[in-house]
Amino acid sequence: MAQISTHLVIMAGGVGSRFWPMSTAEKPKQFIDVLGVGKTLIQLTVERFGNLVSPENVWVVTNQNYAETVRQQLPDIPEGNVLCEPCRRNTAPCIAYVCWRIKSRDPKANIVVTPSDHIVMDKQEFQKVIGECIKFTADTDAIVTLGMKPTRPETGYGYIQASLSASSLRNKGIVRVDSFREKPDLETAKTYISQNNYFWNAGIFVWNVNTIVNAFRIYQPAMAKIFESIFDVYGTPEEQETINRVFPECENISVDYAIMEKAEEIFVYPANFGWSDLGSWGSLHQQTKKDLYGNACIGQDISLFESHNCIIHTTQEKKVVVQGLDGYIVAENNDTLLICKLSEEQRIKQFSGQN
Repeated sequence: MAQISTHLVIMAGGVGSRFWPMSTAEKPKQFIDVLGVGKTLIQLTVERFGNLVSPENVWVVTNQNYAETVRQQLPDIPEGNVLCEPCRRNTAPCIAYVCWRIKSRDPKANIVVTPSDHIVMDKQEFQKVIGECIKFTADTDAIVTLGMKPTRPETGYGYIQASLSASSLRNKGIVRVDSFREKPDLETAKTYISQNNYFWNAGIFVWNVNTIVNAFRIYQPAMAKIFESIFDVYGTPEEQETINRVFPECENISVDYAIMEKAEEIFVYPANFGWSDLGSWGSLHQQTKKDLYGNACIGQDISLFESHNCIIHTTQEKKVVVQGLDGYIVAENNDTLLICKLSEEQRIKQFSGQN
């Protein structure tokens, strides 16, 4: 596999503050060390691709407010590979912009698109899966998305219904998509996981640049026309000014609605490499190593007594002693301390002032 033909696109424009007080609108979770490992989530995202992609072929699409943070945290990426959206328009315009930008430099590129704030526990298996997907899309007109084998009836994820009997001749592990399903209620989620052909939608896509550009031309012609019409300015000093002018004209739509649910050659690779989108303190608790009492501790000097099923995130070298809590979040950042029931974490935004 030639490195020069494979590009990585990282979508890093999210402004969520689900891990308050660590994450805020000014510094969302992709730019913080959620796991307490000395690296931020966006740094871990680049790292897990290993030798699959060279630094000059890594692209980050983000908000102008975060561009400098991206450059500081990912210094090996060329400055020109940090693309700035002037406004939020969901994932379809974001992906269209960067794919046309890559096409202007590498007309036969293979592209992997990934969020910046997810985690993967088994990096070796992840690289194997991505490598197979890249090889598959390089030789076909297919679009491949990754489906995570569900471990619980999760209502916070969308699902992919796969046709397990319709595998590709080129790779038996890659099968056709029957349908995409929205985030279900609990009973529907239980029905999904009782079957073996429903998978969590990880929002990770693999395709050849010509495949995705042609898909936009067919299914989103107005959006395609916008990015096609400015082809000559990509990579020039006029690019950002031009994008600032035309990007707001794009429809606010996700790539799932815009392309994935309409295109015909859509495949899914069912995978299992310890994935989570880390959408909540509860999901971090699930993914973190726990003691015999179900407590997950991220920090250097934490002592727990008579406590169960808690997550403690205190990484600023303070001695922390917790006694008598069951099912709580304890998290601190600078001058802010959060103590909250895990079952009530949806109220964090309400009382954090991060509306």
